[in-house]
Amino acid sequence: MSGSRKGTQPPNGPPVPNRDPAREVPPSPGGLLTRRSAIRAGLAGLLGAPFATSLGASTSTRPLAPGLRWSGRQGAQPDDEIVLGVSAAFSGPSRGLGTELYRGAMSCFGQVNEQGGVNGRRIVPRLYDDGYQPDPCVENTLKLMLEDEVFLLFGYVGTPTVTRVLPLLKKFQDQQMYIFFPFTGAQPQREPPYGEFAFNLRASYGQETAGLVDNFIRIGRRRIAVFYQADAYGRSGWAGVRAALARHGETIAGEATYRRGTQFTSVMRPQVEILQEASPDAVICVGAYAACAAFARDAMDLGLHVPIANLSFVGSENLLSLLVGASRDDDPAYYTPWLVNSQVVPSYEDTSIPAIPEYRDLMDRYDPQVPEELVVEPYDPFPYSFTSLEGYLDAKLLTEILRRIDGTPERSKLNDAVFSVRNYDLGIGEMVSFAPDRRQGLQSVYYTVVEDGRFVTLTDWEAKFGPTATGDDAS
Repeated sequence: MSGSRKGTQPPNGPPVPNRDPAREVPPSPGGLLTRRSAIRAGLAGLLGAPFATSLGASTSTRPLAPGLRWSGRQGAQPDDEIVLGVSAAFSGPSRGLGTELYRGAMSCFGQVNEQGGVNGRRIVPRLYDDGYQPDPCVENTLKLMLEDEVFLLFGYVGTPTVTRVLPLLKKFQDQQMYIFFPFTGAQPQREPPYGEFAFNLRASYGQETAGLVDNFIRIGRRRIAVFYQADAYGRSGWAGVRAALARHGETIAGEATYRRGTQFTSVMRPQVEILQEASPDAVICVGAYAACAAFARDAMDLGLHVPIANLSFVGSENLLSLLVGASRDDDPAYYTPWLVNSQVVPSYEDTSIPAIPEYRDLMDRYDPQVPEELVVEPYDPFPYSFTSLEGYLDAKLLTEILRRIDGTPERSKLNDAVFSVRNYDLGIGEMVSFAPDRRQGLQSVYYTVVEDGRFVTLTDWEAKFGPTATGDDAS
């Protein structure tokens, strides 16, 4: 695996796509896709030529086609259930993200169902594993929409997956299918032509990258490099960094990429050396935890001792666990002094925030686990995490929206229910509001650093990362 000097993908990785995703949805005879023709005859066109490679040549222990794993029965939802369609990463090197997001959501839904559900209807997720890969995610989504006839889509993980699903929602817009609160801060689901089919809770990657850039420049760290995943997610974060730097009259100092699905065992020396040549004051990473942890490890070993920032999507606890496990026995914090992660939810350690004790209590009480039939690789979940807290808040808000539907749940009523949410208190100190021109509920970004083996809130950027800092100063 080699790095990239100018944002191009290494020779053994896929190219960064430069196309309109909507063009991947082919017309069927008569201009309409039927359920069976979309799933059977239409899949080859919908997924494109890479489909056979990504599903048929996998070297992981994941089944050949994870999307074919069923959870629950097929058909329309019964009168006593509200069925949510979920396609997320429950296998592969990013499985911690789908697992933690699901656990947090189910801690909330568990209580809701125990108390009788929403107007007598239990909230039931129907799960498929996509391994954080776009092709299985498209297949899963078609099944959820056209065979399972779920009420809405929820709990999706990642930009490369969600950006491939959005054209489907537009194609089938007569069904009024929406995706709620995906675990991604990318722009496609926040702007035309697909924004009308999605509702977001978390702050955007543009807000996260802008905050990181602004804080680094404020303390004199103006030469900022980017390490990013070579796909739609990585390019979204890269674009956010570039735009934020431009507002300060700066440009990206250096950049290197990696291939989605990269494991922690991968060597990141080429990427580190590329960025070292640029002499950066800081590096912003736009990726998932396994690859970003590998980069932070090799950066420290090779002497690139500058702040290394990660966006919220990285999965902070998973990243930290890998780095602590790789550290020297006499110094478990060896690889972590320069880490700074942005977050889109507050710290789950701060029990003065009303929603935090609620979340922790429900996680302790229900300890939700991914259904056994979806577990193909070992994973030890965390008692609490930023990702599961986000899943909990997603579920809490979705429950409130479902309660606001007048009468029988129908998709045609969802817009009105969502737009009735004005200044709703989720219990985290920021009110949530939606409107036709406001489809993102939260705007806040938080910053955390590692202290005593856990991520804590960063309170003093100058002391921690100023020009004379060593990375060991108090947060």
